[in-house]
Amino acid sequence: MTFKDLKIIEPVLKALINEGYTIPTPIQEQAIPILLTGRDVLGCAQTGTGKTAAFSIPIIQKLYSQIENNSNGKGKKQKRRIKALILTPTRELASQIEESFTNYGKFTSLKHTVVFGGVSQRAQTNALKQGVDILVATPGRLLDLMGQGYINLREVEFFVLDEADRMLDMGFIHDIKRVISAIPQERQTLLFSATMPKEISDLAASLLHEPVNIEIAPEAATVDLIDQHLYFANRENKTSLLIDLIKEKNVESALVFSRTKHGADKLTKSLARAGINADSIHGNKSQSARQKSLLNFKRHKTRVLVATDIAARGIDVSQISHVFNYNLPEDPETYVHRIGRTGRAGHDGVALSFCDTSELGLLKSIQKIIGKDIPVNHEHDYECQSCIQKVERGQMSATRAPRDGKRQKEKAGSWESGNSRNSGSGSSRSSTRNNSESRGPKKSRNHSTNSKNFSSPREPGVPNINELLASAEPSKNRKSSKPKGEFWRKGRKKSA
Repeated sequence: MTFKDLKIIEPVLKALINEGYTIPTPIQEQAIPILLTGRDVLGCAQTGTGKTAAFSIPIIQKLYSQIENNSNGKGKKQKRRIKALILTPTRELASQIEESFTNYGKFTSLKHTVVFGGVSQRAQTNALKQGVDILVATPGRLLDLMGQGYINLREVEFFVLDEADRMLDMGFIHDIKRVISAIPQERQTLLFSATMPKEISDLAASLLHEPVNIEIAPEAATVDLIDQHLYFANRENKTSLLIDLIKEKNVESALVFSRTKHGADKLTKSLARAGINADSIHGNKSQSARQKSLLNFKRHKTRVLVATDIAARGIDVSQISHVFNYNLPEDPETYVHRIGRTGRAGHDGVALSFCDTSELGLLKSIQKIIGKDIPVNHEHDYECQSCIQKVERGQMSATRAPRDGKRQKEKAGSWESGNSRNSGSGSSRSSTRNNSESRGPKKSRNHSTNSKNFSSPREPGVPNINELLASAEPSKNRKSSKPKGEFWRKGRKKSA
């Protein structure tokens, strides 16, 4: 199937051909016809599958058709109102979505702009004053400009919530609700997400009206073309291991994930000292610096880009040969999103993950959600032996667990049968006691020679009530347990 078979109008089709697109991806093939009919859509697909084009192409086509139908070529031109709102979590992703609208709508008369924080708002407000049909925004700057009176959403017909899972992770749920309260209820809503946890399903239920669910890949399924490897290394050896791997494997273009912003900067400097062309991208950098770093990486001027998870959501670069998980993510689904940055559009990719002793629990969660063990690579000089020993002990414990459980169950059964014998009829207890007294004292864990004994089965090492009572009775023959020292000699206390 081609884009022409999807009944794409000529101006949009011309733009797609100009961009080199002829065959739609699976999510585009399924979503575009449904969106053109006006239905709400809940889309879940792995990164790099073309979600942006799946919603931008139908919006451009429908808005362009409206303008053409309402235009008679005469009369005064009215100021354009915002008809489509695309809400996205990061500045980088907002910029890339706006770029997609530019490419796909270049042969239409539609106007669009993007607003996000971290930069001066003057250029953004100037574009808004001139009027736009399509607005791409991040929540913070959008609400800010709404409060200043620059943005009016009362005529929005298309609302897109992109990367919804990351929006919730970043704590934008209240901002999303404020935005939704400002747009009409009669609208077409599109929700796209790389993963589909329960929180996203609940959000979709409150936003969408009888949506069509489109799921291209199972939840948290890894890309089959990605070659995954695991390296056990102590935290202090990870940087040296990364440098060696980049040099040994002839890495052309690598994306390295760091857990913190400070860690990303520190790692970038270490790579630079080793002669590796590297740069970092994270939230503490200015927007212009982030855009410059991303552009250099796209043009392959930068060999290695170190990024945090939040900033990486805006990285849409084809043919990234390697992804390095310098730190394992705390959310196992984030691992799927990370490695999805390589192996895009059918290309092969390699994902290499580092794990120290503090991350073994995270590794277990990741392997559980992807449904398989990541192959361990032992051919390096920084292997963490304690990691391997802990993993092996965990595997041995897992194999012993069923047998130990059976043994404990049998032990509990034997204890219960003994308890039932000891708690028989009164005559049986009396007979047992008399026989015991006639035979003399009997050494038993559960019985005492005292005729006033209240014995009962108990766990080893736990004294019964008779022993406690006996220990509490004073005895002349019992030696004093008080410590002998400066104030205690020959059992008599010295006067102070």
